[in-house]
Amino acid sequence: MKKTIYLLAAVLLSACGAAPTEAPELKVMSMNMRYDNPEDGENNWQYRRERIAAMVAGAGVDVMGTQELLGHQYAQLRELLPAYGSVGVGREDGTSGGEHCAIFYLKERFELLESGTFWLSEHPEEAGSKGWDGACERIATWAVLREKGGRELFFIDTHLDHVGRVARSEGVKLLFDRIATLGAGRPVVLTGDFNSDPDSPVIAHVLSDGSLRHARDIAAECRGAAWSFADFGQIPEERRPLIDYIFVSRDFEVPAYEILPDTFNGGYVSDHAPVTAVLKFADR
Repeated sequence: MKKTIYLLAAVLLSACGAAPTEAPELKVMSMNMRYDNPEDGENNWQYRRERIAAMVAGAGVDVMGTQELLGHQYAQLRELLPAYGSVGVGREDGTSGGEHCAIFYLKERFELLESGTFWLSEHPEEAGSKGWDGACERIATWAVLREKGGRELFFIDTHLDHVGRVARSEGVKLLFDRIATLGAGRPVVLTGDFNSDPDSPVIAHVLSDGSLRHARDIAAECRGAAWSFADFGQIPEERRPLIDYIFVSRDFEVPAYEILPDTFNGGYVSDHAPVTAVLKFADR
């Protein structure tokens, strides 16, 4: 009798095919790494870099958008995270000068198909160009990634200006223009330091047409702090703002969103807290 049952099960499995496996979840992170400032004392990059690498690896991050990495910081973080591929250039000269908005992706899971950087300015292809009323050169780095299973993803990372209101507004317009052209209809993840709180016109602009959603707003579960910037603990907790974001297209569900602690292994990882989201391709 048992033999008959096993044979019947085998026939059914052969006829219907194996049960479809659910697409794996994708963990993304956005983190302002804090540029290497000698005045940071015990919070200087040289004391934080190993901490950051251990935190990223321990969190199981698949793709990460970063901000403020200077050239040597970017090189050192690549060495500390050998499992990750990366793309990014310096905002001052389009090579290694100045801060990077580098993207890191897990090589075991993703293949890099295309990538690039543009400047948030009236001349997006001009390396080192400063836009509108911005205080600094600002950039966005993007990558088209293909999972080993075949799905493609358009990932874009940026850092909006901290002074120029026009620069922030026009920067968002440019981001959407490039997402439309470079993304070519692929699922989109936009990460970055937007130097704007959730109730600001800038974030309202990002969400205005409904094509992108704040991962926190649609997450099935939210954990961690409500803020992402604490200036190495110098800002009182009740006044700490949320200025770092993960936005996703409607191709994704968000099972979980979490702002991780800004400390790890006994010290600060940055003046910002890492923002994470677990994503799942939505069934359509």
